[in-house]
Amino acid sequence: MEDEEENTRGKITPEKAMNMLNSEGMNVTIEEATEILLFLRKMAHVAVSKFLES
Repeated sequence: MEDEEENTRGKITPEKAMNMLNSEGMNVTIEEATEILLFLRKMAHVAVSKFLES
């Protein structure tokens, strides 16, 4: 349940991300889109944390 909630927590769902990427010519699966979103969330967290440190 927690993993499922983590995947859909943001405003962009894995399905929406997959459709967006597919429309730009990047053929990704729903699993790949999920991993991409998780990575982007982690990167955003790091960027915000670094900004707030300074």
